[in-house]
Parts: sequence; structure tokens; C-alpha cells
Amino acid sequence: MTNRRELTTAVLLGGVGAAMIAGFAGRTWATVTEHAGAGLETLDQHLTGRSLSGVIVALGWAGLAAIAALLATRGWARVLIGVLLTAFGVIVAIMSPVAVGHAHVIAAAGEKSNLSRLGGAASVDVHAWWVLSLAGGVLLAAAGVLTAVRGRRWPGMSARYDRPGAARPVGDDPASVWKALDRGDDPT
Repeated sequence: MTNRRELTTAVLLGGVGAAMIAGFAGRTWATVTEHAGAGLETLDQHLTGRSLSGVIVALGWAGLAAIAALLATRGWARVLIGVLLTAFGVIVAIMSPVAVGHAHVIAAAGEKSNLSRLGGAASVDVHAWWVLSLAGGVLLAAAGVLTAVRGRRWPGMSARYDRPGAARPVGDDPASVWKALDRGDDPT
């Protein structure tokens, strides 16, 4: 696979993964049904991924920002972004199933409703959206690993994005390097 294809693959994997994480965090991950007792109504609470774990959605948005930075960096900075993407993805993959754990869902519902604090019976129905968030975390981590391992070799932005007047690379021959040094230019 060529360097440009690897870069494209990492951007697509990471972009789709981060978008899945940020997008599916707004869906209902769990529904808590509280039975208050005789003569009282049943109360349903719909809890989104965002309300169960704010860390997940924050890492999704941070992953999207890191993908943009991936395109604008080179060398070791790109490798560092790959490490961050890997960490973001792994954390999301771990936090997604933790967020829909029975005790955690009941505790989150208790923060939103006083009814659950009265000791009524509550049942939890977990929806499958958290699985898509977990899959997004895996994609984000895969993009991060690919970037950390291979990212230093990938092409950067073209010279048209360099600031005006920045030193341009000189030829490969030693004479042009010495001439550039004599002029006071940095040949790197």
C-alpha cells in the first residue's frame, strides 16, 4: 500500500470512528422503568450515551479534531497524534460497555429523578447504540495505531500552505547546500 493510501485509510477509519462515537452518543442507550408502587404511575427515563458518560462524546469530538490535525502535521507530531487517537479509541471502547452497566444506569437515572431514591422497583432495558460507539472506538484506535506506526512516512501538506518567505528546500547536491548556507538560508 502506498503512503498516500495509508494516510487516506487512516483518515477514513478515524473519521468514521470518531463520527460514530460523537453521533451515536445522542441516541438512547438505556431506558429505566421505575415502578413507584400501588396507585402510582410507571415512569420511563430514556438515557443517552451523553447522559451516561460525557467522556465518550468528548473523546469523539476530540478524535475528529485529531483527524484534522493529522492532515496538517508531519513527522513526530503526526506520530504523537496517532498515539492520542489510539488512546481515545481504547478509552471509548472500554467506557462504552461500562456506561450501560446496570448499576451505572440506575445511578444515572437516580441523578435525574427523585423517584428512584424512594426505593421503588426499577428495570433497565439496554439498547444497542453503545455497541456502535464501541465499534467507533475500535476504528479510531485502529487509525491511531496505523498513524503511530506508519505516519512519519506519509506526505504532508504541499508547500503552498507554508508561510510566505519560508525557506524552500534546496537541491540534493552538496554544492547547493553550501551555497544556501552561505546565503544564510536553512537548507533543511
